[in-house]
Amino acid sequence: MPDPDRDPRAAASDRPPDELVLAAVERAGRHQAHDAAAVPVWAILDHLGVPRRSGAARHVSSRLGVLHAAGWLERSRRHGVPTWALTSSGVGRLRRARRAGGVPPLPESPQHRAWRNARTAAGQELERFRANLRERLEQAARLLDAEQPPHSDTWLELAEELQRACRRVASASHCLYEWAEPDDERADVDERVEPADAQLDEHERARRRARRAGRRNLRLWDDAPRI
Repeated sequence: MPDPDRDPRAAASDRPPDELVLAAVERAGRHQAHDAAAVPVWAILDHLGVPRRSGAARHVSSRLGVLHAAGWLERSRRHGVPTWALTSSGVGRLRRARRAGGVPPLPESPQHRAWRNARTAAGQELERFRANLRERLEQAARLLDAEQPPHSDTWLELAEELQRACRRVASASHCLYEWAEPDDERADVDERVEPADAQLDEHERARRRARRAGRRNLRLWDDAPRI
């Protein structure tokens, strides 16, 4: 059996120690949206805060094989992609290392970083989004008061702009005021459910859940209309 102890080169700051790699595998598995704990190498690197194309990434990839040979990691495949998960021996090894104070803290988790970035962006952009929506509403009021009724295409175009403006305000408001800070003990998944939904009938609950899709997706804040 290969020596499962830490690679001597792991003392370098860009070479995460084996205990930290095991901790990253554990947290990455815990943060998956589905129940399977096995995770691909890119997820492990994300939890370690390691760039995917770097010497540290190559080091981690090589140590995964060593930890697997030591019996601490289980290797499998999902959709043709190699995945890794802690074995019972790996869980025990990580627990003992923690009790001995031998596991350095992991960097900020990807899901917490996503929450923090979304909250920061929403704080910076919400007033601009509100101003844009107000401008569209004033435009609609002017069209309603126009002596010469506008062409129907004008209304259809404005309808698209209004929908986009309203959704951006809703998304930024959700990210800033409603998205609770993630707990690293569990996956942070937007189930698109709110406490008040319990008072609604099934049809209305389904409609609201559908409308909430993408409310945490900052890429939908793009000013350009979507074709």
